[in-house]
Amino acid sequence: MTTMQYRRLGRSGLKVSELSFGSWVTYGNQLDDSLARDCMAAAYDAGVNFFDNAEVYAKGQSEVIMGDVLKKLGWRRASYIVSTKFYWGLNDGPNERNTLNRKYLMQAIDASLKRFQLDYVDLVFCHRPDPDTPLEETVHAMHDMIAAGKALYWGTSEWSAAEIYAAWEIAERHHLHKPVMEQPQYNLFHRERVEKEYARLYADLGIGTTIWSPLASGLLTGKYNDGIPKDSRGAIKGYEWLAERLTNPVEIAKVKKLAPIAQDLGCSLAQLAIAWCLKNPHVSTVITGASRVSQVHENLGALDVVGKLTPDVVTRIEAITG
Repeated sequence: MTTMQYRRLGRSGLKVSELSFGSWVTYGNQLDDSLARDCMAAAYDAGVNFFDNAEVYAKGQSEVIMGDVLKKLGWRRASYIVSTKFYWGLNDGPNERNTLNRKYLMQAIDASLKRFQLDYVDLVFCHRPDPDTPLEETVHAMHDMIAAGKALYWGTSEWSAAEIYAAWEIAERHHLHKPVMEQPQYNLFHRERVEKEYARLYADLGIGTTIWSPLASGLLTGKYNDGIPKDSRGAIKGYEWLAERLTNPVEIAKVKKLAPIAQDLGCSLAQLAIAWCLKNPHVSTVITGASRVSQVHENLGALDVVGKLTPDVVTRIEAITG
């Protein structure tokens, strides 16, 4: 098994494992404490040092579960990185939902740390842009969060390049902590933003990326090739919008054509898709999810595949995915 490598998070000095562990749908929806503990322990033992989370995942339960697990496992706090993200909120008040205003952000970080039972999070993300709050107000609030020692680095998730530039420039002008990372979706079917729109951000601002959905919500594993299995994420109540995506005939046809390439390389489709993401030097870490330990190990197997993605193989992949 290839050993885990660590990449700098953009131009910051923080080093994140190439593969990280995220808890979007699974925590609180599909995973209880003991399974979460087993999955996180398996990831950590293999060198994963970054565990991704967000306030909104499972309505706060995801942070509670991860916090409990961290406490039980008793790892050195300096040995792992934890993130959270703010925007959607957990309550319905005018200053508690879909906002990045100062009042919400200051309360959100305190509530989040309480759920995690931590003194600070390493990374904090503005989970979406907020057109109703002046960017300056948000940038100042994120700076203050870091100055107070409640977070160490801040960044954005699914912001446009223009919005990231604007936030960075405000921080530069006022000598505030700058955004250092962005968390965009990136996979074989979703490439435009990371490869084209953000192209200048890497060189100009030194932004790192913690990419999510490397498997296109599981589509790239091939498990949806013949419909939606009952025990899969696509079958969870409330995720009907996802089911529609997972049964897209055009994309499923492409997944079927990728299968022989994976076969030739002696790996699974999932490992091929994750390894392909890792080939991009602008990807700091690929966030993977798992609802059982065997999946954690399978995802980690992608590290062995990266070296097999020769220019010829990449050309074959491109020919199928366009």
